[in-house]
Amino acid sequence: MNNKTKIIGLTGGIGSGKSSVLQLFKNKGIPVYVADIEAKLLMQNEPQIIHKIKALFGNNSYENGKLNRSYLAAEVFTDPEKLKLLNAIVHPHVQSHFKKFLTLVDSPFVIYENAILFENGFDKMCDYIILVTAPIDLRIQRVIRRDGCSEQQVLERMQNQWTDDLKKPASHYIIDNVDWEQTEIAVEKIYEELLYKFQKSVIDDIELDFEEF
Repeated sequence: MNNKTKIIGLTGGIGSGKSSVLQLFKNKGIPVYVADIEAKLLMQNEPQIIHKIKALFGNNSYENGKLNRSYLAAEVFTDPEKLKLLNAIVHPHVQSHFKKFLTLVDSPFVIYENAILFENGFDKMCDYIILVTAPIDLRIQRVIRRDGCSEQQVLERMQNQWTDDLKKPASHYIIDNVDWEQTEIAVEKIYEELLYKFQKSVIDDIELDFEEF
């Protein structure tokens, strides 16, 4: 890993469209790490996690050797304490996996996408944070259309996430993802600014080393 690689946290509430924003960065060749996807893979394949989840939630957590996502979702989304316990099992493994990911990249910065970046303290490892927002009504419509769930189910999932008002003061960039054309413009601006910052940082370090020499 280039020890100058910066970590850009990308977050947003359910239905904000952060995955679509992430794809724009990915299209530019920036390495991306999607915590939710990697967490599901670890829950499916990591023996230590499987053992702990079965011990906590019962054997129904896995069905025919596969993670029973609908069962687990029903268990945790209406019970904040159970959700905390599940996160406590999975997230340390996600952090370790992300550190290994960093050793394989050579880029000025990487995008670390996590819906609950602030809720689990992952914001502390980020150099900069991008928050994707959208009006709640629009977010609800997007999730219902995407997942085929009810409005009540969406609202229950929202209750487990911080509000945008809590996240905004701790974010360096905010993208209001309502009009896609404007979102693309915002991403381009952030991308150019981050690239300039980090490339300038490398140049400054080189000049400093030369002066010391």
